[in-house]
Amino acid sequence: MDLFDRSAGQPPGNAQEEILEGTIERIVFSGGGGEFTVARLAREGAAEPVTVVGSLLGLPQGARLRLRGSYENNPRFGRQFRVQSYTELSPETLAGIRRYLGAGLVKGIGPEFAGRIVERFGIRTLEILDAQPERIREVPGIGPSRAEAIRKAWTSQRSLREVMVFLQGYGVSPAFAARIYKRYGPAAIARVRENPFRLAFDVWGIGFLSADRLASALGIVRDSDVRVEAGVRHALDQAGGLGHVFLPRSRLVEEAAQLLGVESTLVEAAVDRLGRAGDVAIENTAEGAAVFEVGLFRAEVAAAAGLLRLLRSSGTPLRVDADRAIARYQAEARIALAPQQVLAVRRAFCEPLLVITGGPGVGKTTIVRGIVNTLVREGLSVALAAPTGRAAKRLQEATGQPAATLHRLLEWRPADGGFGRNSSRPLQADLLVVDEASMIDVRLMADLLAALADGTRLLLVGDVDQLPSVGPGMVLRDVIASERVPTVRLTEIFRQAAASLIVTNAHRIHDGVEPELGAPPAQGRGVDQRDFFFIEDEDATHAAETIRDLVTTRLPRRYGLSPRDIQVLTPMHRGELGATTLNRLLQDAITPGRPELRCGGRVFRVGDRVMQIRNNYDRDVYNGDVGEVLRVAGGSDEAGENQAVVRFDEREVLYAADDLDELTLAYAATVHKSQGSEYPAVIVPVHTQHYVMLQRSLLYTAVTRGKKLVVLIGSRKALRIAVGNAEVALRFSRLADRLTSVA
Repeated sequence: MDLFDRSAGQPPGNAQEEILEGTIERIVFSGGGGEFTVARLAREGAAEPVTVVGSLLGLPQGARLRLRGSYENNPRFGRQFRVQSYTELSPETLAGIRRYLGAGLVKGIGPEFAGRIVERFGIRTLEILDAQPERIREVPGIGPSRAEAIRKAWTSQRSLREVMVFLQGYGVSPAFAARIYKRYGPAAIARVRENPFRLAFDVWGIGFLSADRLASALGIVRDSDVRVEAGVRHALDQAGGLGHVFLPRSRLVEEAAQLLGVESTLVEAAVDRLGRAGDVAIENTAEGAAVFEVGLFRAEVAAAAGLLRLLRSSGTPLRVDADRAIARYQAEARIALAPQQVLAVRRAFCEPLLVITGGPGVGKTTIVRGIVNTLVREGLSVALAAPTGRAAKRLQEATGQPAATLHRLLEWRPADGGFGRNSSRPLQADLLVVDEASMIDVRLMADLLAALADGTRLLLVGDVDQLPSVGPGMVLRDVIASERVPTVRLTEIFRQAAASLIVTNAHRIHDGVEPELGAPPAQGRGVDQRDFFFIEDEDATHAAETIRDLVTTRLPRRYGLSPRDIQVLTPMHRGELGATTLNRLLQDAITPGRPELRCGGRVFRVGDRVMQIRNNYDRDVYNGDVGEVLRVAGGSDEAGENQAVVRFDEREVLYAADDLDELTLAYAATVHKSQGSEYPAVIVPVHTQHYVMLQRSLLYTAVTRGKKLVVLIGSRKALRIAVGNAEVALRFSRLADRLTSVA
């Protein structure tokens, strides 16, 4: 989304721009905090009201408006007026004032009290509320507490209107003006005038380029210090979004200079100023200077220190007879552990820090179950955790012991912006087991290590060959690459797992060998026992339609699956086989006609699978968490009532209108977003339109997400490219160096 109302003065197509004036008769729908509103506008002398659509932030019924925009014909809803911008006019009639006040926009005033207020003050009502709000006490039935609440609410709305007028004067869209006001309150104008670039770092959804356009409108020149410094910080922020912990200074200067369109000497000077001010961290290395966002620098240093503290700990081995424990576990589980597995179990009982890694079917879960069950039987305390709720649930099911997400284990406190478990109040356990450790970024690892009490051992379990974490760093890979941390790599595929084409093909892909391709799943009835298929389809549009049919009809009929058991994993967001297009296609096929809520250009319906796309610590939901829409409310006559309830695992989370942009449809998701998750069935489009993302590690990660069934669809050429491309997108990180540089 863009900070600016880019269409202002530019009606779509060849539509002619017009000006309308009238009164909002009814709010038909309002979603996304006012980002998209449908209303009926009554005009003087007109027989029928006009349907208007657009961003009409927080406007109640009864509001008088002057609208600029153009008429358009919507195939579904008919003729309507598309609003490009608007100006709010004061209501001129008693009826208009009564409806304006009674629409619920001002806390404490409903229709009944609105009538009493207008009866008392008449045509001067709004003037009195602005200049003498204390006179509200003259209205029968309004006591001191209600009068104070009304006064505060009215003052707040007045400051909101002032901010809106200011920002819209510089072309900022109403939707983003609302977010800016929500972040800064009445001080928004002063904050924006002082440094408009702060919007890019403080307000969700506003990027640097949009803030830069606003800064230009406010008169900030191209080569100003404040602009160049903001550009440097933005380049570092972008690098963090790509997984880098730092950028080499030379690369940072080059990228920032290109972004800003200024000479590199200005960027060099800005980096130095930011370094002296402590706004970035500059570290000299053998390869040259590295520039960090300060928080990431501190996190990486702390993570290295925490790992070294564990390695240096002199704790005695756990009180377990390893030979006896292994023999008992094998007898009870009726299995024979491979030599690598036996080694992993033994080392878990004596090492203060251990990594167990390996691909699918090599017995990682079997080892963890044996270690945990043994320690619990011996009366020792074990804590279990994973980065995501789904991974934690699988760990709990595998071991029979309670498991939690890392954020819950460490007791995230939204009010404090930190964890309740830390060095001052550490986590007490004989052993902490963390599964899906490849998903842990450098910040979370630093917080985890800081929270471990002296004597607590740490076991990290994960597949290092999967894609690295969504957040900055490649912690598991760096820990193993340092060769300082004891590591057991499991490579033997067990006979039962080897019978699965999913497992064998995952290892073939890992080794650079093309997978064994089964025939397409038959369209007839009856359960099919095969678990891996390839459907050749060079036409991207037709392949997308086939994916729809596989999800809704063919796989459910053949395998007894529900569409909610099937996850589409695609390399990219864009294109006919990208997540955006596939989500629209699948939503229309799976939840047509159900109650829905519109947020800007997006639609959420009851029953939709949705994904959280940013960490929200207040709600305890995190980037990549997947849930289901249970209920929606919206389209009523009362503004601000639009909301959705989403179930994540066993929890229900309420999303207000202006929070819905944190959600996206998740029938199809990028492979990166699937880390730490398993699905009964996975469909993976592999097509040359995704050329830049066709990598072995990405395909390997996608295939290993499928538990019972994997279907690849696309071209054999794209499949060969992906299997043959062993290049790993390396991330700039110094964690391995920090571990190896300390003797």
